[in-house]
Amino acid sequence: MAVPAEVVTPLRIEVGPGHHLAVRRRGEGGVPLLLLHGFPCTSRIWAHNLIPLAEAGFDVVAPDLRGYGDSDFAPDGFYDFNAFNVDLLGLFDQLGWDRAVVAGHDLGAMIAIDLATRHPGRVDRLVILDDSMPQLAFADLPPIDPKPAVYDYVRQQGLHADELVAELATPEQRRRYIGEFYGHRLWCPPDAFSPEDLAFLTAPYGDAARLRASFADYEVVMGTRPLSAPELTDRPVDHQTLILVGTDQITLRNHLEERCLVAFPNAVGPFWDRGAGHFLPWERPVLVNRAIRSFCGDLLNSRP
Repeated sequence: MAVPAEVVTPLRIEVGPGHHLAVRRRGEGGVPLLLLHGFPCTSRIWAHNLIPLAEAGFDVVAPDLRGYGDSDFAPDGFYDFNAFNVDLLGLFDQLGWDRAVVAGHDLGAMIAIDLATRHPGRVDRLVILDDSMPQLAFADLPPIDPKPAVYDYVRQQGLHADELVAELATPEQRRRYIGEFYGHRLWCPPDAFSPEDLAFLTAPYGDAARLRASFADYEVVMGTRPLSAPELTDRPVDHQTLILVGTDQITLRNHLEERCLVAFPNAVGPFWDRGAGHFLPWERPVLVNRAIRSFCGDLLNSRP
């Protein structure tokens, strides 16, 4: 899938003293829309969404999270939800945004959920592009299914990050490792990504420091990295929320519809995309763009 040349080069915006995020932006002056990537991605995963959503009337901003892509590394060493959101609020202020629609995928979805809870007035509505949700106790539902063996990377990245980076000694090895998440780890259908796609998406991870920074979230998950503040993902989110989920991925948890009713009481969805996997912004960009445009039609129509 050819990447539009206009979205390849990001801007750099200072979001704190001497601290910059790399940002891809299109449609300045439209309805504010923040697109948040997860692992193993960067803002490049939104390459097929930026221009169509800008043409629909959004001011579309896709940052690289701290430590990822072309953004600065964490100046304070923190890579938890609050730390990411400190940067994002700084970005809002630099852009002149009071509030925004926030769309998130994977880690980006959890950051969006935390942002909506921690700073509810800054989030207009949410778009969740996988089965991410607040970590609640669902008393009337069976436990979440145990994770399969292909989740071995969680322990490796969370408990043995330095050793793993040392084993991946060359840019090619590092990029191949990241490429596996688009392949045999079963996060998406076979052959969903071409060699050209993978070359574009994995390019930032050729750098050892970038790869190491991306493991920090897994250290948070495994309890080996301190938090800058408690993560606010332990309660339902009341914002209007659109949920889209690809069915063909091993990352899915059971009883998703029932859990969403509790976690997102004002949700539209979840809507299932049969045959798509974990990477909806890239695998199904036309669907994602249309869904966001429809979900926010009232906001778009209210703009002069």
